[in-house]
Amino acid sequence: MKGKLLTVLLFLAAAAAKALPYSPKVLQEAGVDYSVAELTELAQGDATAGDELLPFGNLDRWYVRKIKESSMMGGKVKTLYEIAPNGSTDEAVPYKNMGGSPWATSNVLAKPVGIVKTNTSVYREERAGHGYCAKLYTHMESCKVLGMVNIEVLAAGSIFLGELVEPVNNAKNPYGKMSFGMRFSKRPKAIKFDYKTHIVGTPNRIKKGVGGRSTVKGMDMAECILFLQKRWEDKNGNLFASRVGTMVQRFSKTTSGWVNNASFPIRYGDITGESFYNNSMALNAVRYAKNSKGKLVPVQEVKWEGDATPTHIVLQFTSSHGGAYIGTEGNALWVDNIRLSY
Repeated sequence: MKGKLLTVLLFLAAAAAKALPYSPKVLQEAGVDYSVAELTELAQGDATAGDELLPFGNLDRWYVRKIKESSMMGGKVKTLYEIAPNGSTDEAVPYKNMGGSPWATSNVLAKPVGIVKTNTSVYREERAGHGYCAKLYTHMESCKVLGMVNIEVLAAGSIFLGELVEPVNNAKNPYGKMSFGMRFSKRPKAIKFDYKTHIVGTPNRIKKGVGGRSTVKGMDMAECILFLQKRWEDKNGNLFASRVGTMVQRFSKTTSGWVNNASFPIRYGDITGESFYNNSMALNAVRYAKNSKGKLVPVQEVKWEGDATPTHIVLQFTSSHGGAYIGTEGNALWVDNIRLSY
């Protein structure tokens, strides 16, 4: 049991001008709960010309999970937030994307050998004049069981298009429990969103897992990653992709407040020779997705194909960069009004 608790806790840790105008309808006055289609249509009608709000991209609707952890974990009630139609539950049951929302978070429910344990690193936060936004936060997550476990690991906040498969029962291959991306066939020029940051700014990061604490060179930064992919599946269920478009933006400074309507261009085709290119933009096979049989397998990017029509979009926001258990405690990224520009 001790070993399973340790590995599950590791998974729990691993798993930013003028504001865009919105009508009262898009801000959802009390008592009004629009469908995904209605909400998207209303938002698009208020967006600047050429902008398209991603489903649930105004981050005004949240599903709240009040989960009581097992008594041996302290028995506290923890709150987990999901980007989904308004609602709530107090049951410790696995979450699945609902109401047409394509978003998942790094908030997670684990049930090793029947023990309920949670992690929250993404929060719903009020934003004056704009309903709600998402706060992504890097923090230390502790697990203390008298006589068995007393450890602390670093956990970063993340939201992404896709699905996190619950409940989590072990920490083997954290990415292998996440399905990244949603179907998408357009070729936007840029991604736009409102953001603010708190970057701690220490010269180096830490890596803090069960194996102890170590120093990782380089300052911690918040990050947004967008990949457009053309995916296909072979007869054995393996997933492959060509990279159509790329955008990686890191945030290295604390903002004085909200930066509204920030726009970041999507680069098409092979960008390896460009001055802005770095390893975070490279072709990879790190992220997983469900194949036609519902099995999570790696998406193996094999080539650049800038002229192709995408089949999927991969989009992720994180409060720290560098991988599992790596970052700086206190780093934060707030995000709102996520949309694509054409």
